[in-house]
Amino acid sequence: MGVIQKDALRTTIISYLGLILGYINKGVLFVIYLTDAQIGLLSLILTVGLLFAQFSNLGVAYSVWRFFPFFRSKENRNFGFFQLSMLITLLGIVVFLILSIVFKEVICGWYVEKSKEFTDYYYWLLPIGISYSLFQTMDNFLRSLYKNVVSVIATDLLMRLVVTGAIILYAFGTIDFFTLLVLHSMSFVLPTLVITLQMFRNKELHLKISDISIPRRFKKILLTYSLFSYFNFIGILLVLSLDVIMVASMVGLAETGVFSTIVYIVSGLLVPYKSLLRISAPFVAKYWKERNMVEMKDLYTRISSISLVIGFFVFLVFWENRTELFHFLRESFHEGIPVFLILMIGRLVDMYCGINGAIFITSKKYKYDLIFTAILLVSVVGLNFIFIPLYGMYGAALSTTIAYVLYNLARLIFVFSVYNLHPFKKGHLYVMAVFFLSLLMMEQLPVFFGNELISIVLKGILVLVTFILPIYLLKLDADVVGYLDKIRNKFLPSAIRNS
Repeated sequence: MGVIQKDALRTTIISYLGLILGYINKGVLFVIYLTDAQIGLLSLILTVGLLFAQFSNLGVAYSVWRFFPFFRSKENRNFGFFQLSMLITLLGIVVFLILSIVFKEVICGWYVEKSKEFTDYYYWLLPIGISYSLFQTMDNFLRSLYKNVVSVIATDLLMRLVVTGAIILYAFGTIDFFTLLVLHSMSFVLPTLVITLQMFRNKELHLKISDISIPRRFKKILLTYSLFSYFNFIGILLVLSLDVIMVASMVGLAETGVFSTIVYIVSGLLVPYKSLLRISAPFVAKYWKERNMVEMKDLYTRISSISLVIGFFVFLVFWENRTELFHFLRESFHEGIPVFLILMIGRLVDMYCGINGAIFITSKKYKYDLIFTAILLVSVVGLNFIFIPLYGMYGAALSTTIAYVLYNLARLIFVFSVYNLHPFKKGHLYVMAVFFLSLLMMEQLPVFFGNELISIVLKGILVLVTFILPIYLLKLDADVVGYLDKIRNKFLPSAIRNS
């Protein structure tokens, strides 16, 4: 667990630096220099491009960290596991590149009425999709080797710096909007190049097809798992993307720009959880291989405990600073505050469920997860068709949150009924009690303290005092206290720690 906490802390810090940079891009520079429709167009191209990546990947990225522990062998170059994975990924890219060209008119037909500009720039989703598909496979391979930092730097910092440079050039009139859009799409090539260089330097970039020596029966297992994972993760990604896609097609690009910006701000809530997940998922596969259910249970509860506290902390900081955060946005964005709240509630539930998804999809019962995902997808589509015409972007947020909460609860119940694993413990009730008390106290404060930046800092300190400090001093959860001790030991001077 020490490795997980150490790497998760590093990747969390990097991700939050990237989140700040991303907020400067999308929450400040985009809002100042672009129209709501232009922001919506960039977000729609990004969303559809990432869908292309998931379709092209053919489920290989998720098979890597599931099966790599069985083939890890430096002497045998991992039995050509990387080469086989990349071959399948490249095949998927070619197939869906052809399909995206053949069905261009059909796809664009969905947006020609409400979001016509998308049809003019349709092909610029392809650099995003192709680059990210390759990146996913290589990134999951490095995750299995417990090497995470470089890929996080590439995606969360370097790629966003390119976008920052592009929007600054646009602001000074050096480039037009079309060039900005091109640079925005091509920025996804950079992380792929960086991670390729890292694999080459680590002598993990094996390309010889003749090295593939995975036994036939394992190939069959691998391909079967990839197929089920493919449909499963496509369904999950559709759920996460459908709100933006359906708002664009049913309401318009301006509302899409507002909605997608709020979705991005809310994504900050998930940064620590994603860092924990990317580090811990390979350990889940390792414990299944070793049939070590004791360590699995321990990992499950620890991740859930830490995710719960971090989720509550970030929720309090974000929600209590809602006026300050939205102050920097145009008036048209202020109507999205209810969307902000609805989406954050759904993300909190997702975080509290911990690594139940990773446990489920790496177990022998992984095929059942496809049923849950299919029900989730149908629910989101159905609810969106009901709520978006009635409530616009509020309806999209409500649909996604309702469906995702039910989905997580269903998977929790299944994992518990089959494997007797759950993430709950008594300490979580104490943490929840402190959270609600802190929330009540924070809601009594003034909206802001004269200056927005000062207000954000002061409220952040108050959240630490009213929420984190009681948990630490009263030792309400041993896992959280241990995690906070590691942060304390890492960042505070020894003289202060020992005082």
